[in-house]
Amino acid sequence: MKKTIIMKNLKKWLAAALILVFSPAWLPAAELQAIKLNQPDLKRGLPFMQALSVKASVREFSEKELSLQDLSDLLWAADGINRPAENKSTASSAMNAHDVRIYVFMKDGAYLYDSPKHVLLPVLAGDYRSQLMMARPPRPAAAAPAAPVAGTPPPATPAAVAPALPPPPPPPSNPPVQIVLVSDSERFVRGTPETKSEWGALDAGIVSQNISLFCAATGLKTVPRAMMDKARIKELLKLADTQTILLNHPIGYAK
Repeated sequence: MKKTIIMKNLKKWLAAALILVFSPAWLPAAELQAIKLNQPDLKRGLPFMQALSVKASVREFSEKELSLQDLSDLLWAADGINRPAENKSTASSAMNAHDVRIYVFMKDGAYLYDSPKHVLLPVLAGDYRSQLMMARPPRPAAAAPAAPVAGTPPPATPAAVAPALPPPPPPPSNPPVQIVLVSDSERFVRGTPETKSEWGALDAGIVSQNISLFCAATGLKTVPRAMMDKARIKELLKLADTQTILLNHPIGYAK
């Protein structure tokens, strides 16, 4: 009788362990497949000036997933190779270093965009999108006017009181795709650490602008954000100390 109970418990523990090991959050990246992207649709989207006229930051998204063509066009626009003979892309970079790495977080896992091959390479299985974003810290309250010093005449006009600042916006809700831009200073063949840091930030800004303009032109929505849980992202992606997390783009369709 005791042996039967032990065997039943053992089976339960084994079943629970298998569920834990094979749940998506614990799958190694090897369980994901590389995603071969489509050729970009170069005729897609609004004319440039019209895209600028509707460009806006959006923080709420619908549940509609991006299609493979959406992803393909988005990533090519962000930093895809447009002049293969010269190894040059849609986003300028200092010394043509291609220092910006584009990580794409989706429902099934995280991927790295390989721009020369136009492929998404698997990095991490599991859905970590909700772990990336942080709310902005509250804005500081307006400083109270200084108390007058004894013996000094009052000011001719009362000091203007700064209006109360509105609360910071909440983090974006449920975007189907999260893009994280990371600059790797090792890609620069020369320069001081300070210079490399500056170049990396500028290069990431160019990629970010490409993403925002593509979204504006094609009906997708996004907002560039610097507020992220960078410690968690570095841990998930196993980034080196030379790799700096700079910007995050939640992307989806309008809610």
